[in-house]
Amino acid sequence: MNTDNNPTAYYFSASGNDNNDGGIDHPMQTINKLNSLRLKAGDAVYFNASDVFKGSIIIDSSKYGTLTDPIVISSYGDGKATIDAGNDNALTVYNSAYIHISTVQFKGSGRKRGNTKDGVTISNCKNISLSHLDISDFQKSGLLIYASSEIAVDDVYAHNNGSAGITAEGVYSNKLTSHNITITSCQAVNNPGDPTNLTNHSGNGIIVGHCTKIVIDNCMASDNGWDMPRKGNGPVGIWAYEADSVTIQHCLSYHNKTAPGAADGGGFDFDGGVTNSVIQYCLSYENQGSGYCMFQYAGASPWYNNVIRFNISENDGTVSDSRAGAYIWNSSGDEKQFYGCDFYNNTIYNSKEAALSFSETSKRQDFRFFNNILIGRDSLIKGDKGRDTFLGNDWRSITTLFNADGIHDFDTWAKKYNQEIISGKIIGLNINPEFNHPGNADITSADNLQQFINYQIPKSSLLRSNGIDLKSLFNVNNGGHDFFMGIPPANGIGACF
Repeated sequence: MNTDNNPTAYYFSASGNDNNDGGIDHPMQTINKLNSLRLKAGDAVYFNASDVFKGSIIIDSSKYGTLTDPIVISSYGDGKATIDAGNDNALTVYNSAYIHISTVQFKGSGRKRGNTKDGVTISNCKNISLSHLDISDFQKSGLLIYASSEIAVDDVYAHNNGSAGITAEGVYSNKLTSHNITITSCQAVNNPGDPTNLTNHSGNGIIVGHCTKIVIDNCMASDNGWDMPRKGNGPVGIWAYEADSVTIQHCLSYHNKTAPGAADGGGFDFDGGVTNSVIQYCLSYENQGSGYCMFQYAGASPWYNNVIRFNISENDGTVSDSRAGAYIWNSSGDEKQFYGCDFYNNTIYNSKEAALSFSETSKRQDFRFFNNILIGRDSLIKGDKGRDTFLGNDWRSITTLFNADGIHDFDTWAKKYNQEIISGKIIGLNINPEFNHPGNADITSADNLQQFINYQIPKSSLLRSNGIDLKSLFNVNNGGHDFFMGIPPANGIGACF
C-alpha cells in the first residue's frame, strides 16, 4: 500500500487477495477494494488482462490527477481486462479531473436481461481521456459524457447497448456545460434501442446535445436503431441537437434503422437548435432514413449557419418517411427558427428514391444548394423546394434523364423556377457523371473512406469545371479539401475529384 506522496501502481488479479499490497507480484482482487483506495495524482490501477472483475468502479471528487500526473486505469498483460457490471454501471467518474482510462472491456448483463444503466459515465469532469475501450450490453448509453469539458474519446467500440453507443450532453437548455469534446476513431454498432423508452427515440450510434465545440472524426455507426420499441421520432447513426460548433468529418454511417413505421433511421443529422456546425467528408449508405438530415423541431432554439459539404449518400432513405438521400423538416412552423444552410459539393446517388426531400412541414430561409450531384431514380425532388437557391448542380434521373416538379426537361424547369440561372444563363447541368460502380458501397471502416472511388469524377468530365466559384460569387470558403482530402477545383461539381 502507498504510505507516502510518491505515485503508486496498484495491480489487480482474479487470483489476488485484497490483503496484499497491490504490487505486481502481490496483486489485490476486487473492485470493492479498488473503490476503497485513496487514489492520488500519478497513481495507476492495472487489471490483469485475462481476468473478469465483477462490480462497478467509482471515481469521485476525492480522486483526481493533474496535467503532469494523471490517474491511470488500464490493463496489464495481453488484451483487455473485463469489468462485468451485471445490472449496474461499470465505471462512474464524477466531479474529477485528469483521469486516463484505457484498454479495458466494460460489460453489462444486457439491455433486455436486467441492466438498466449506462456503461461508462463521465459526469461533471474535466480533462478525461478514454481510449481503446470495449463497452457493451448496457440498457442506456455505452458511454455517457455529461456536463464535462476537455474530454478525449478515442478508439471506443460501443456495441449492443440500448439508448446509444456514445452520448455527450450537457445541462438542459445550456450549450456551455459540455464543451471541447473530441470523439475519434470510434465505432457504434448494433445499439438497437432502449426497451423501456416508450416516449422518445433510442437506438442511436453517436449523439451529442446541449454542448459546444465538439469534434466527431473518423468514426463509424452501423446497424443501430432496429429495435426501438415505439413508433414516432427515431434514431440516427451520428447526429447533434441543441449544439454549437460541431464538426462531424471523415465518418461512415450505414445500415442504420428505425422501428417499423417510425421516422428517421438516417445516417447523419443536424437536428433542432444546431448552430455554426459542419458535416464534411462523410459517407452514408443504405440507411433506412436519409443520409443527411436538416431538422428543426418545435420548441428547439433557432437552427442556423450550418454547412454540409463534400459528402456522399448512396441509396439512403428508402424505408422511413423521407424517401430521399437528403431531407429537410421543420415542425416549428416558423421559418425564422430554421435558416442559413449551405449544402454544397455533395454527391447524392439514389437508385430507388429521390435525391432531395422536403417535408410538408419545412418552412425555412436561406437554404442554398451549390455544386452538388443529385441523382434519383425518377423524380429528383419530393415536396416543396420553396425559395431555396440552386446553382451549379448536376441533376440526373436514372429512368427519365430529368424529372423535377413534374417537368421532364431541365432547361424548361430551370427557366420556370428561375433556378440554376445566373445573368439569364443556365449554369446547372443535366449530364451523366459516369461514376465507377455507383450503388455498390461496401466500406465498413472509416479508415477506408479514401479508397472509396466509386463516385470520383472522371478526368475529362465537365463536372470538374462547370460549377460555380463559391468564393468569388458568395465569399464562401469551401474548406480547401474534397472527399479525398485533395484540393478541389474552384468550379468543381460533386464531392470527389
